[in-house]
Amino acid sequence: MDLSKLKFRDGLIPVIAQDVHTKEVLMLAYANELAIRKSLETGYAHYWSRSRNELWMKGESSGNTQKLVEIRVDCDCDALLYLVEQKGNACHTGNRTCFFRRLENENSS
Repeated sequence: MDLSKLKFRDGLIPVIAQDVHTKEVLMLAYANELAIRKSLETGYAHYWSRSRNELWMKGESSGNTQKLVEIRVDCDCDALLYLVEQKGNACHTGNRTCFFRRLENENSS
């Protein structure tokens, strides 16, 4: 599949990063076409920072890189799955994954 089939919204597409070995969901980020091309070119996960408005390689400052194994496209072509070999923690908080908290029902006892 080529990039022209992807459905970007405002130039971005959501990307879920998953550990290729453990299948653990590590994080959700966004990519533009440049980030995807850079990921494919370098073999390391690149994303688009919406807050900084710039391209970034995961781990470029922390050393917690994501070696790209494969990029999968969902059935609607509007989301990507990066299968990665995670080095270190994925979350900027120091947690292994960004999904370390649970949403609780306020009405439960």
